[in-house]
Amino acid sequence: MTVSESADAAGTPAASNVRRSFARHEVPEPLREDVRMLGRLLGTVLEESGGKELLESVEHLRELSILAYDDPESDALAQARELVETYSMQQAEQVARAFTCYFHLANLAEEYHRVRVLRQREANVDAHAITQDDTLPDAFAQLSAEVGHEEAVRRLTELEFRPVLTAHPTEARRRAVTGAIRRISELLAERDSLRLGGTSLAENERSMLAEIDGLWRTALIRTSKPTVLDEVRQIMAVFESTLFNVIPAVYRRFDDWLLGERAGRIEPIVTPFVSLGSWIGGDRDGNPNVTAEITREATQIASEKILTALERSTHDIARRLTVDDDTTKPSAALNGLWTRQRQLSRRLTELADAKSANERHRAVLLVISERIAATRRRDADLAYASAEQLEADLRVVQDSLIAAGAPRAAYGGLQNLIWQVQTFGFHLVELEVRQHSQVHEEALADIAENGLDGDLKERTVEVLDTYRAIGAIQKRYGVRAVRRYIVSFTQKPEHLAAVYQLANLAFEGSDDAPIIDAIPLFETFADLEHSVDILEAMLLLEPVQRRLEANGRRVEVMLGYSDSSKDVGPVSATLALHSAQERIAQWAQRHNITLTLFHGRGGALGRGGGPANRAVLAQPPHSVDGRFKLTEQGEVILARYGDPTIAVQHIEHVAAATLLASAPSVEERNEAGVQRFKELGARLDEASRLAFHELVKADGFPQWFAEVTPLEEVGLLPIGSRPARRGLSVSSLDDLRAIPWVFSWSQARLNLAGWYGLGSALEAVGDVDELRAAYREWPVFATMIDNVDMSLAKSDDRIAQQYLALGDRDDLAERVLAEYRRTVEWVLKVIDAPWPLANRRVLGRAVQLRSPYVGALSLIQVRALRALRTGDHQSSKEELQHLLLLTVNGVAAGLQNTG
Repeated sequence: MTVSESADAAGTPAASNVRRSFARHEVPEPLREDVRMLGRLLGTVLEESGGKELLESVEHLRELSILAYDDPESDALAQARELVETYSMQQAEQVARAFTCYFHLANLAEEYHRVRVLRQREANVDAHAITQDDTLPDAFAQLSAEVGHEEAVRRLTELEFRPVLTAHPTEARRRAVTGAIRRISELLAERDSLRLGGTSLAENERSMLAEIDGLWRTALIRTSKPTVLDEVRQIMAVFESTLFNVIPAVYRRFDDWLLGERAGRIEPIVTPFVSLGSWIGGDRDGNPNVTAEITREATQIASEKILTALERSTHDIARRLTVDDDTTKPSAALNGLWTRQRQLSRRLTELADAKSANERHRAVLLVISERIAATRRRDADLAYASAEQLEADLRVVQDSLIAAGAPRAAYGGLQNLIWQVQTFGFHLVELEVRQHSQVHEEALADIAENGLDGDLKERTVEVLDTYRAIGAIQKRYGVRAVRRYIVSFTQKPEHLAAVYQLANLAFEGSDDAPIIDAIPLFETFADLEHSVDILEAMLLLEPVQRRLEANGRRVEVMLGYSDSSKDVGPVSATLALHSAQERIAQWAQRHNITLTLFHGRGGALGRGGGPANRAVLAQPPHSVDGRFKLTEQGEVILARYGDPTIAVQHIEHVAAATLLASAPSVEERNEAGVQRFKELGARLDEASRLAFHELVKADGFPQWFAEVTPLEEVGLLPIGSRPARRGLSVSSLDDLRAIPWVFSWSQARLNLAGWYGLGSALEAVGDVDELRAAYREWPVFATMIDNVDMSLAKSDDRIAQQYLALGDRDDLAERVLAEYRRTVEWVLKVIDAPWPLANRRVLGRAVQLRSPYVGALSLIQVRALRALRTGDHQSSKEELQHLLLLTVNGVAAGLQNTG
């Protein structure tokens, strides 16, 4: 697959054409060169594997797809469709695999170029003198200017960023594929360094060819669904490769800026503000594969990882800490710690002493390392009882070094280790339990009817066992390991009371009952509207009052983006969520409550996705106040945290926005926007919801939706342990999970879940000047428009028509396409742009590069879907399903988002 053309694929079309205008975005030469080279190597692999015939098939379809994209008036799209129809099943599968491999290579080239640019930017920045937009120093400087330095420091010490990792089925890429991509990316980085000398380019290219050949020959689809513990281990791989070292690196970078030349010689100002959560192994809502035993095992796996990492890190620091007792005198406290260590184990201290003659600091750290290992092995005689005990010992070493005049040794690697202990504890991530309110109601009814010792239903027993697992985990790893219990579809205060009732029943009223914070999750539009009433009643619950007294009146409330969007459409859901946050924040202030809003944002736009830092800055006053918590799902986890350089940038950007969100200027702008455009918001809400309901409540819509998208086939894709829907049929959208709802529309090249109804709403307002003013002055509206702009850019109405033609409902198809055209027209008017993403050069370029190729894969997918829907095919159903799932995987890679 030659990609000298693919990097220049857009040609020079007429300015009036939206799709061809993407070509105006200039591709940076280093990225162009990387994509061209990777495409050339892929072409070599294709020819070696399938001969010239395969390469020619791929090239022919590629050329037609580019022509169809460059010149929509030509018949190239029809030719491409006819070509796809001539493929044998083997040809179709090989061509689909080729395009999918290309997307993986293009994606890694773009990601590596992003890293390259970030590193070059870092190299040209004076860390002590210059701030950049979206960075923590920039946010702190602005906040200091508005509220004063002391108040800014106070807010900094209370800053919280809590990403919660989830494993919903949104990562369509196999772990084996991810590994191959990582290795190719490393070779790409090596190739960059070769320009300065080193290993031969020929050897680098040979290695890269071998890796691309391996990628080509690797099955791109899993043969079976991953288990919950597979998903746990996949997240652990991200922790090992990036997060363990990245998070203290973020603290260090910011502290270096704050302290300037004093950094590393005085106590850090920055305190840990990142705290990882996880639903993987705890989220049992709709996933029967998550059991109490799985929850215990998930916690054990995470603890094993963090203790191993802490042990290794402590040992490495000890090995380098060779300060002599004569030059760096041990303090009395350090000598006292050494005495206690000798009492614990004379064998360990003698071994440490033998390795560290006259180096007491080093010897103490070596014993600490062994005690961490003992904690992992559950050796009660030597194990630390808690992470706080470990931190106390490390502080003794640090304080001794400071007193001895060695602050650089105290505040170097040892400080990083202390930050890691404070951030990760002995549990690594806080596991959060989630269950549906209906399950609790049924369990209580079962117990009331049969008694605790009676013949209880299997699910009731599992509910009680979950509480016992929470208790056991807290005893083993501490309360921080698991205490949050999220109640899906919280619709009345009794749903929260049930959490505490069941906990008491599980422990039969004993003092062994675990500490639990019941967290309401408001998901539907109606639940969001009634949220404050439910919260008011929640405060009257006696267990809640006890928790408020114990935790400093801290309350967490979760907001679900997915179901509200599927319920009333993306526009009304956005406005309803913003309004609910405003009202909940005011409720918290009235009751002197420290509020954390937990945003259940999916990776895709139809599920509340989009850049998190912009979303933070658009929140209502006092709804953030230095605390931001959100779900990070599926492929978003690898995209944001898979590379250390990108992970640092992402964490810094979100933390900066979280810190800055409470600045008076930001709060005033958000409040002013809400007040000025309140009437506009009401008109948008009414018109968009009407348009959305006219579509989704039309007679036969659920069945038509299943017919014109690969909904059923998405359910077959083995990409997650959780079932794709709550029920067995598609007779109603109510039982359909938001993930396949969004995923299916993105596969059909419409992304309908992210924009439908907006065009009608903007047209109903009709005042372009007023809408542009709202775009400038109302942050939540601007964020929504920008997200829709991106969603439209990833759509293709001409390809979508091929999917819509699969259903025998021209009325619904025309309604969808008319709303698409209306939305494109009005969004472009509002942002004053000639085509989607014209104002966002980098992102627009990325979409432009791959759009023709996604179209090629979509045509193969439509062919497979048509054959499956009509039953008029020569190949077996299993072969067609396999081809379709392969294209689903490829389109997801090409669009760079799934559900």
